[in-house]
Formats: sequence, structure tokens, C-alpha cells
Amino acid sequence: MVINLDVTLRDGGYRNNFDFPLDYARHHVRESVAAGMEWIEIGYRNGSFKPRPDIGRTGLGADDYIRALAEVVPPEHLCMIVHPKNITEDDLPRMYEAGARMVRFCLPSGAPEAGLALLARAVDLGFTTTVNITRVSQLDGRRLAELAAMSGDSGADVVYLADSNGSMLPREVSRLVTLVRSVTDAAIGLHAHNNLGLALANAIAAVEAGATWIDSSVLGMGKGPGNLVTEQWLAYLGRRGSTEGHDLGRILALAHRMEGEFAEAAPSLPLPDLVLGHFDLSVEERAKLPQGRISDAFSAARELTATGAR
Repeated sequence: MVINLDVTLRDGGYRNNFDFPLDYARHHVRESVAAGMEWIEIGYRNGSFKPRPDIGRTGLGADDYIRALAEVVPPEHLCMIVHPKNITEDDLPRMYEAGARMVRFCLPSGAPEAGLALLARAVDLGFTTTVNITRVSQLDGRRLAELAAMSGDSGADVVYLADSNGSMLPREVSRLVTLVRSVTDAAIGLHAHNNLGLALANAIAAVEAGATWIDSSVLGMGKGPGNLVTEQWLAYLGRRGSTEGHDLGRILALAHRMEGEFAEAAPSLPLPDLVLGHFDLSVEERAKLPQGRISDAFSAARELTATGAR
């Protein structure tokens, strides 16, 4: 059984500075749950990894925002994501009281201890928990295995492989899912980005290798070229005979409304993001690429990769 998690209101926020009106956010969670999505990630708590000026409500995840969404869908569908450096232990009980029932931790690979301590606290409070291991395409396999094992030992229900750079191939996804399954009893998830147009193929490969949690966003709205497209993913599940509980028509209607209300939601593949995916560079490296001619950006990205300056 695949557990589907909608990341539109959070990852899609990178396109519109997390500025989703409350009325739309309430509509989105209601329709997404009605369409059969098990969990809805409604935002960051206290900001993304790097501070952003004038960040909107789905980038702050305030208590009153969580409560407003918990009024229209059961809390058992509501999820928040955090960078451990942005929160304290006090944030966790406040999020739970407001109505969130899952918390996801973006785990820094170099210094995971503080995040794992917060994870253990979240487990004690009754949260369903996931650890998102970011930029797995750049992690040594041994280090990935260590982080996955530590996450499981700290109580994570799910260990997510986040293809943050959108650079992975299906065979690589399959190999990493198999590796992580060998070191933890936690469920395995995939958070795919679509720089190379492989998000759908990678999600299929992940499930075939044993992953059971998959992230997606409506219209693929997300950082850079976006995420696995929810509509495509549900259509694929339907073609393979796994339609029970999913209403593709309802998700398509939600996508139509999004497309009409948010110009930033339109599917897009900016050429610099394709270059980043090709060279397995993070979105932060985009600022190092020359503006203007894409051929100059391509050459600069190749030089960054060759020198290891990424």
C-alpha cells in the first residue's frame, strides 16, 4: 500500500513566497483529503532553511493557521515540516495542540544530533514522524546508511530519501531504497524533484524497490521545476490498478483551480534548473551561474562540478 503525501502548500511555496490565502489553503486541504491523499504537508514551522523576507503563512506555520485547517479536515491528515535549527522543544507541543499530527524533520547530514533529539521528543508527544534526508544524491552510501539507522533508532516512522537536486536516475533510487531498507525497520519514502523530468519514473522505481510513502504536489508546484505531479501519479496508480480511495477527477478539479488562481503554479522547467539537475548541483548553486546565455551557465556548472566547488 502506498501512502500519499501532498506537499503543495509547502514546496509550492517556493514559487510564490509561501503566500497562499487562507481560504485557498482550507479549500486545498479539504479537496486533497477528499481525493484520497492520506497526509497534507501544510507548511514549514518558523521558516525554510534560509531566511526569506516577507515569507507567507505556509512558510511560518503559525498555530492559528494550523487550527484553521484542522477545522476543515481531521488533524490526522495534517503535517508540518521543520528545519531543526528553526524550532525549539516548545514548538512541538504547540503544533500538536493546534492540530498537526505529523512532523517531518529535514535532517542535516553533517550534524544530525539536535534534529534526532527533537524527533525523539516528537515521538513522545504522539506525532507520526518522518526524517527527510536531503540531497541524497550527494551522500556517500555509508553515511546515508548511518543516518537512516540513527533515524529509525530515534523513533522515525518513515525515512525519506529527498532527491533535492532532481538529479537521480531510477536505478539509483532503487539502489538507495534497497540500502536504507537493509538498515532500518522504518518505512521508506521518496521526495522527488523533477529537474530531469524523472520524478514519475523515480517514484515508480522507489515503490518497486519497497518504498511505501510518496510525496507529490498538485501541478508539480514546487522548488525549481517542481515535484512529482500528483495528477500524473494518481493516474499511474489507476493504470496499475491501485485506484481504491483515490479520486483523480477531484484532484484534476483542484489543479484547474490552482492554475487559475496562481500564475506561479503553472508547470515549468527553467533551463538553469535542468542544468543543475544534469550536474547534480543544488538550487543554491544557481546564483553562481551566469545570467543570460544558457550556454555560459552550462559551462560554469560543468566547471563547478569539475573543481568540486559545489
